[in-house]
Amino acid sequence: MRAIFRILAITLVAAPGLARADGLRTAPPFADAPEMTAQAGRPKGTIRSFIMTSGESRIFPGIRQLDNATTRRRDAYGNRLAAPAEQQSEPGRYRREVFVYIPAGYRPGTAAPLIVVQDGRDYAARVAAALDGLIAQHRVPAMIAVMIQSGGGDAQGSERGLEYDTMSGRYAEFVEREVLPRVTQLYGVRFTRNPEGRAAMGGSSGAAAAFSMAWFHPEWYRKVLSYSGTFVNQASPPSPDTPHGAWEYHARLIPQSPRKPIRIWMEVGSHDLHWQDPADSFHNWPMANDRMAAALAAKGYDYRYVVAEDAVHVDGDVIAQTLPQALAWLWRGYVPG
Repeated sequence: MRAIFRILAITLVAAPGLARADGLRTAPPFADAPEMTAQAGRPKGTIRSFIMTSGESRIFPGIRQLDNATTRRRDAYGNRLAAPAEQQSEPGRYRREVFVYIPAGYRPGTAAPLIVVQDGRDYAARVAAALDGLIAQHRVPAMIAVMIQSGGGDAQGSERGLEYDTMSGRYAEFVEREVLPRVTQLYGVRFTRNPEGRAAMGGSSGAAAAFSMAWFHPEWYRKVLSYSGTFVNQASPPSPDTPHGAWEYHARLIPQSPRKPIRIWMEVGSHDLHWQDPADSFHNWPMANDRMAAALAAKGYDYRYVVAEDAVHVDGDVIAQTLPQALAWLWRGYVPG
């Protein structure tokens, strides 16, 4: 059954000083895209996995979130407040699983395009299904997907929050220096050094991490796929350079920086997290994504923005419908080499 994907043109109301951004709107009923269903005789990639521990990482040696009065402090809207690092966490071990999709017919040692996916366990099956279908149709290049689970926890004071919500290139450096070499060692795969052949994907804070990978290291990554991106104030520990966390992307960093060679596909649900909160909460997901789109439009970025009506945070039905189209759009025009 073909997916029902009704798209209507919309115009987003931008924040003061920003251009208006043209977007797309999809509405229920949501149905799986046909590419997500296995077809008889279609080549099928393989998924492998391995474990990485905190003891193996110099970049992320591990923290454990503390459950105390300090970390439970919240603002007037119920949002957790960031506290200094020493009040949030202490050293702690973790184990993370890394999933690796290798396309059918891959020749060991060949430098292949790459997509890095955050919260890998949540997306491994769907990413593999979409890539099987799209590669068979020659709509995307035969690429390797490295799907990395976080170190655990969520939001401020957690290992996941440190990895995904920190406004720096640290997470991209972890992937580049510690994860990808391990994948090459275990499975004999190689990755293109061409940044146009490298993408990052995620949902929620994983999407913010994907954008940070490209923003801070465009020499490594230039394609971003974002579902319900956490472009809000959730960085922890706080930084004086970006006091409102990833909210700073659309409020200041994108508008005030030269345009970077990044292509981004974005989605948010109309009923995503804190969708009724005011701007001064710095924690309204639909508003943050609207403003991201407006900031990208004002600077002339190559972007596509989809608002999913009545959809919630990282809505699985929306992902199953839109993922193949998003990947095909993101990789359009790619020429290896």
